[in-house]
Order: sequence, then C-alpha cells, then structure tokens
Amino acid sequence: MQKNIALCLTILTILTACAPATVVPTPQNDKLAEVLVRGTLVVATDADYAPQSKLLENSMPNLNTKCSPTQYTANQMVGFDVDVAVEVARQLGVEPCFVTPPWSQLVGGNWGDNWDIHVGSAAITFDRMKVLYFSQPYYATPTIILIHKDNVTFKKPEDLSGKRIGVCVGCTFESYLKGTLQIPGELIEYRIKNSQIVGYENEEPAIEDLSAGDGVELDAVITILPIAKQAIDAGKPVRILVEPLLFAYASITLDRSSGRDPARLLDEITQTIRELHANSTLKQWSIQYQGQDLTQEAAQYDLSVLSQTP
Repeated sequence: MQKNIALCLTILTILTACAPATVVPTPQNDKLAEVLVRGTLVVATDADYAPQSKLLENSMPNLNTKCSPTQYTANQMVGFDVDVAVEVARQLGVEPCFVTPPWSQLVGGNWGDNWDIHVGSAAITFDRMKVLYFSQPYYATPTIILIHKDNVTFKKPEDLSGKRIGVCVGCTFESYLKGTLQIPGELIEYRIKNSQIVGYENEEPAIEDLSAGDGVELDAVITILPIAKQAIDAGKPVRILVEPLLFAYASITLDRSSGRDPARLLDEITQTIRELHANSTLKQWSIQYQGQDLTQEAAQYDLSVLSQTP
C-alpha cells in the first residue's frame, strides 16, 4: 500500500513539473496590468472630428494629472467618442489621457505601444482586422453622400460614377470607392464606379472644398451621417444625397502588434460597452451629439463573427 502511495505521489510530482507554467499578468506582458499600474489609459482620437471628438482651443490640462505633457486631459476634449473613452477609463479606475496621431497611423496598426486604444469611430473591416482588435461596436454609422446644395444633376449614387469625390485617406469610404471594402456581416453594393478619388486627412477640409461651389473643387464627399449633419447645421452649402450607402460598425480598437497581451483589456472594454448599451447611456450620448439614436444595431452586433483571439 505504501509503495502504491509513493508511486502515485511520484507520478503527481512529474505531471506537475511537466504542466505549463501559468503566466501571471504583469505590466511587462499584459496591457491591462500596464494600464492599471500606470494609472492612465492613453487614448488616441481625432483632434478635429466634431461631433465625435474635438480638441478645445486654449484649454489647460487638469491640475495634478498623471498625463504626460504631450498628452491632453479629459477636460481638453469634447465629443461622443471622447465621452465613450472617458467612461471606459472610469470603469477601469484610471485617468484618460488623449493623443491625436494621424488617422493613417491609427488604422495601420503597429502603434509601438505609444497609446493603448483608439476611440475614433473606426469601422470594423476585414482589412483592419489584420492589424487591429475590435471591441463590441458602440454605434453604427450610416455612410452618406454630400453634394453641393445647388446641384440639380445628381439624383442617385450611380450619377457620381467618374466624378471627383472627397474622402479621408484610409477610411472605409476610400475602400468603398475602390470596390475593395468588406465589412463582416454586411453585403455591400458598389453603386459608384471609376470615381476620381480625392484624399484628405479627414472630411472637414473635403467639405470645405465642396462648399466652394457645385463642381468647383469636388462633386461630392462621402462621410458618416453625424459629420454631414454637423456641416449642414453649421450652414455649409451642402445637402445629403438620398439614402445611406451602407452601415458601418464603430468600435474601440487595440493593436495586434502590441508588445503586451491585449486580451484582458479588450475583454474589459467590451464588457463596458455592452453595459453602456444595456443602460441606454450610449443611446443618450448618441442623441446628444448626433441628433438621433445610432446605437441599436451596434448593440445587437454579434462580435463572435470576427473570430478574433488575442
């Protein structure tokens, strides 16, 4: 009997020694641990993309902030995306700090851990999934066409085939015009053919060029509905052409090439977004900033279709 017990103990010791070691989350190997130890969540967003995000001119950083001198504190930013980012940080128990790199860097991945997350209305696409992880979407953005208010020849999207259309470089709008856009869970009909793509860092300068006159600089601009409504409300001489081209799902993104495992942080963010859907906070913010509720389809989005495993 004693021999059997000794043999069992020996086998158990061998099995325990051979079992893979549990990786303990640390700031050196885990993105969430790094954020919690640092006490800040570094958020990348756009400095001039109202009503989603806007850097307030001449604003001063909060006193006693943990943010670095090259980062902005929450009181220096305003907008729907900003409120989402601030709430995510609050749920984590850390301070949100904002940076504003170019859009091309944000959607291109390889952030070098210079920021932790991007909250900037980035739509889920198959191409972006190659370099980014996506949270549960926090709203669904109708993609629309803006034309000059004096135009009487454009009646439908097909009428813009071959025309000069302003879009932000690296956005879903550019991919749509190229005929390469693929959105998980959505069948896309490419209604505009062989357009002349005019690229911008974001849509604001494109809308300014469209406002110069019908066909003067541009024939149209493709953007999301909140940006279009913002331009119209600001008195720009533009109008929306018929119905949306498509819907895109805007998510918080994390970098696949991060030097620290993003899995736990991604899970925490997705849980927060789902709670904000459930308690209607996102709905209220959408109505406040965008003039209507654009969150319902995003709340129902099945994130499992992405099959992403950090």
